[in-house]
Amino acid sequence: MSNIQNTTLLDPKAGHPNGYVTKDGMWAAVPWGKKFVIINNGQQVHTANNYTSAKSYIQKQLKASKKKTATLEKFL
Repeated sequence: MSNIQNTTLLDPKAGHPNGYVTKDGMWAAVPWGKKFVIINNGQQVHTANNYTSAKSYIQKQLKASKKKTATLEKFL
């Protein structure tokens, strides 16, 4: 019998059991069962199968939003 409260803490598999949050706090990947729910600005926008795909989805969305902002600034 083990006294470890969080057994995934010592799990050698990649990924963080508590999820992922961006520095500005606008995006988050929250564990939901065996999947991760991706939240943007307080709304659920996507469901990912694992931590790696959740984090990559968030990073792709951040890159896409930076590109949109950059092209709009040219016209203003």
